Amino acid sequence: MYNDHGKREWNTPCPGQSEQLILSSEIDLSNNSLPWYVVHTRSRHEVKVLVGLSGKGLEAFLPLIRVRSRRRDRCKYIQIPLFPGYLFVHTHLEPEIYHDILKTVGVARIIGFNNRCLPVEPGKVEAIQLMLASGRPLTPWQYLTKGKRVRIVEGPLAGAEGIILQRRDKKRRLVVAIDLLQRSVAVELEEEAVEPLRDGHVRQPNRLQVKLSNHVKD
Repeated sequence: MYNDHGKREWNTPCPGQSEQLILSSEIDLSNNSLPWYVVHTRSRHEVKVLVGLSGKGLEAFLPLIRVRSRRRDRCKYIQIPLFPGYLFVHTHLEPEIYHDILKTVGVARIIGFNNRCLPVEPGKVEAIQLMLASGRPLTPWQYLTKGKRVRIVEGPLAGAEGIILQRRDKKRRLVVAIDLLQRSVAVELEEEAVEPLRDGHVRQPNRLQVKLSNHVKD
């Protein structure tokens, strides 16, 4: 089904509840762009879901961060999900794909609102990929919706957009918020130049093909 703007719309009834809509995404066919969706997993099933979705030919993204784990006799670093219980899938959410995702072992649901699956805001997942690829430590941050919005214009984070924070020691952080999760992540900036963004103006950075291991390594 296409709307008056030439965009494709999906409105698929929830199984067993025909009066409710669970799929509602507008797909801009003019640039063949794919949206990202947030998949909620069962407890400690993030990696299993990543493997399952990848095995079905879907592009899934599980951002991991390195943290120190204190054991009785030693300390070691381990990798844990940046957003525990969640990962991202990059696809047009057609009914067949939707049901294929839900049938994946460990999947609880696809995040949305009012029984509708909603895509992540453009550029947010790509910004997190840039942050991870930069090799700099990422820090889970309080959910931010207000602040000075900027775009990084040079360096390994070029193209990433978010809210910039400056500490008393003059160090700067870029904070990227995922509204669907009401969570944020921050990375410390070095000498990167930034430019302010106009309200409502978002430009998606070039996507990175970030290869993640199918297993969380100690």
